[in-house]
Amino acid sequence: MIHSTTIIAVNKDGKVAIAGDGQVSVGQTILKARATKVRTMQEGKIVAGFAGSAADAFTLFEKFETKLSECSGNITRAAVELAKDWRTDRILRRLEALLVVADKEHLFTLSGNGDVIEPDDGIAAIGSGGAYALAAARALARNTKLSAKEIVQQAMKIASEICVYTNDNITMQELV
Repeated sequence: MIHSTTIIAVNKDGKVAIAGDGQVSVGQTILKARATKVRTMQEGKIVAGFAGSAADAFTLFEKFETKLSECSGNITRAAVELAKDWRTDRILRRLEALLVVADKEHLFTLSGNGDVIEPDDGIAAIGSGGAYALAAARALARNTKLSAKEIVQQAMKIASEICVYTNDNITMQELV
């Protein structure tokens, strides 16, 4: 199965940044080094990123955008509605990906288990290198005055130095 890995998102001081690495792998083989795993939605008001199967993630992006339209851009309602559908629909239930979605007020991790998790500290990470990026981002947020953008850039760089499934071809989106 083709997998895309490592997304980190930080909501700090009213600014949100999300970054993803560019690596796409099958097992231990790198198929692509410069994939784009983050995007904006709702005319730049929402950012989203994925980890997991690329085709499944693009399906989930489309479903989430549909839910955003149905919920008049309310990210919380759209996240809950997508999670309900994802968990109960026979086809969606088989999708293997995770999403991180954020606006200036909320940041959520969404999964096919019905999870809609809003982190306490405004930092979320997913994918193979997610734990490394999360640890780095938390340390940077607690011990520096770096902006959200600078934190995600540094956290991704650190994760790429540790995780073999994460590279340093970083794509980033920011809401200011």
